[in-house]
Amino acid sequence: MNPKNTALVLIEYQNDFVKEGGALHDGVKDVMASTDMFTLSQHLLQAAREAGVCIMHVPISFAPGYPEIPAEPYGILAGIVASAAFKKGGWGAEIVDEMKPQGYDIVIEGKRGLDCFASTNLDFILRARGITDVAIAGFLTNCCVESTMRSAYERGYQVATITDCTATLSEEEQQMAVAKDFAMFSRPMSHTAFLAALE
Repeated sequence: MNPKNTALVLIEYQNDFVKEGGALHDGVKDVMASTDMFTLSQHLLQAAREAGVCIMHVPISFAPGYPEIPAEPYGILAGIVASAAFKKGGWGAEIVDEMKPQGYDIVIEGKRGLDCFASTNLDFILRARGITDVAIAGFLTNCCVESTMRSAYERGYQVATITDCTATLSEEEQQMAVAKDFAMFSRPMSHTAFLAALE
């Protein structure tokens, strides 16, 4: 992969997931710990940035009262409302300090659902920058990561999913997604394999 044509898409590295006291942290902390996912993600970010990869942060946030979500939500969106997560302007919705955007990093605005492409200008920016290869890391493995991976694949990008820099709500779900789903729509690889593949 040529770093000049490669983007690293970092999904929802926000306090509500990553930090103790975050609204959804208890749900993901065990899987995070099992691979040391957060430490590896920091290494991935720093090394990719130094290699010249385009860094894209994709946080999610909602206005007070969650008007962007249906009045009677179900599934994962119901869980966000019930836990009062990702409130725009609040601590929980902030990107964690260790992964803060720097320099020429890009923050993609407008994510309100699962797929990073659905309600944002992510595809426009990728194409405007001549990106052909997209690497994906973040939360949740079998939700936003997988939804974004599928969309990138459908749009014709070369997709890599960083297996040791993702986390979800249980080890069973994590292993099932990595073992069964990732290879259908991407090239699954560790963060070290991804960095080694950069020319």
